[in-house]
Amino acid sequence: MKKLLKKRILIPFFALTVFITGSAFQNDFFEIAKQIEIFTTLYKEINMNYVDETNPAELMDTAIKSMLKDLDPYTQFYNEQDVEAEKIRRTGDYTGIGANVRTMKDKLVIIEPYKDYPADKAGLKAGDEIIKIENTVIANYKDDAGDLLKGTNGSQVNVTYLRQGKEFTTKITRSEIEIDAVPHFSMVDDKTGYIVLNKFNNKASQQTGYALRDLKAQGAERVILDLRGNPGGLLLEAVNVVNLFIPKGQLVVTTKSKVKKYNREYYTQKEPIDTEIPLVVLINGGSASASEIVSGSLQDLDRAVIVGSRSFGKGLVQRPKPLSYGTQLKITISRYYTPSGRCIQALDYWHRDDNNNAVRIEKDNYNEFKTKNGRKVFDGGGVLPDETLNVIENSAITNAIQNDFLIFDYATDYYYKHPNLNVTDFELSNADFNAFKSYLNTNNFTYVTETEKALEEVLKSAEKEQLDDNIQKDYNTLISNLNNSKALAIDENKADLLTLLTDEIVKRYVYREGLYDYYKVHNLEIKKAANILSNPSTYNGYLK
Repeated sequence: MKKLLKKRILIPFFALTVFITGSAFQNDFFEIAKQIEIFTTLYKEINMNYVDETNPAELMDTAIKSMLKDLDPYTQFYNEQDVEAEKIRRTGDYTGIGANVRTMKDKLVIIEPYKDYPADKAGLKAGDEIIKIENTVIANYKDDAGDLLKGTNGSQVNVTYLRQGKEFTTKITRSEIEIDAVPHFSMVDDKTGYIVLNKFNNKASQQTGYALRDLKAQGAERVILDLRGNPGGLLLEAVNVVNLFIPKGQLVVTTKSKVKKYNREYYTQKEPIDTEIPLVVLINGGSASASEIVSGSLQDLDRAVIVGSRSFGKGLVQRPKPLSYGTQLKITISRYYTPSGRCIQALDYWHRDDNNNAVRIEKDNYNEFKTKNGRKVFDGGGVLPDETLNVIENSAITNAIQNDFLIFDYATDYYYKHPNLNVTDFELSNADFNAFKSYLNTNNFTYVTETEKALEEVLKSAEKEQLDDNIQKDYNTLISNLNNSKALAIDENKADLLTLLTDEIVKRYVYREGLYDYYKVHNLEIKKAANILSNPSTYNGYLK
């Protein structure tokens, strides 16, 4: 009886202890419970009483995503399929056909076949449109048609596809696909090695280390590490990549959170490969998260010269949290800080403007920090390179052209019109650019600017207030001028568009691996990095 009584006393006491001390949101417990109860009763009433049939799963999915939208774009809910896709992203391994595929309503478009993988071996090329898989017509398939290409290792699948309007069939033998974190490494010249690191999956540091050792064996006495367009990934892999060039026991990054257990300092844990070899890191506006940990910490420690354009500015750390029924929440748990103490987060998601957009941290509000050698560095807007090149970031019109896949489609047409092109010294001409502009017109390319949207809202307001007759003429004049400006904008972005077109065309002939070889000869940032490394006094001058 005493034991029973003791248990009865201990259980409530334990529950009370958990309630008081076991949660970061203990002070808001009543409010959270209240809001959950309100939501549960509302959700039940809608599903039971709404005039038309509702889809409970879709309603809940919308509710969850709308809730998370008010936080930041990195806090995301994953259903079971999303969880599997995220696992592939982290590990880089899956079984399939080995191609980047775009899913559309009535077809699957091959965006990029990976060299020597199943799709490539079966003869598929970028631009091919898969319209049938086995006996399933894509246009009639209601679920994600991309899943039809998945299967066990060694299994076969028959596909029907269109190429330049003609129908073909082929058989693909699925295999295990390994997505390399380092898709390319080679020598730029007899003393300069070049490593491309394009994602931080769990192979990143291992493959970067292998590349570094191999290049040193080939005679590399200096190295270019290319992080351009690398969106990030695993934080520990970023620490391990830094560790290749930094001694054991060095602080690389600190994370700070409202939850104490997430406050951590990450130090290098292994013996490095080379702490002396001159190093240039290339970054741009697509370099984010783990890429910024690597470039920012190497800059803070005066271990590398950073070249390119300002990085994206993502100083937030996420962690996956398992939920019920195989779903998952990826949640922002902390901010990270480089060794000098700076956080390079560029957007403030917790203070928004009148349109509910995150506010960009202004330059006047950046804080100054010091590198190991006393050089000035700043927080708040991504990693600023030691040598900033005038690399053009995509404009609104360039993004619109890309989003409509017009650069991709033009490259497809170009490839079939020039089957024997030698890309070694390939360069698009003014005539090619004019042909591309004609292609845009032929394909009825249009895009609506933010200015047009604002003017349309003004006109609608004027119509409601019966003032439109007075401003219609001026409105038409403004729209006409805007259309002229948009036409000029294509010419103003000529250099950027030609670069994107060149990259896409070169890939058609020599795959992505060949594109990196093309870069070594023609790319401005790589040329600048090689020049800096070839002159020791110039290189050391950046670091002092």
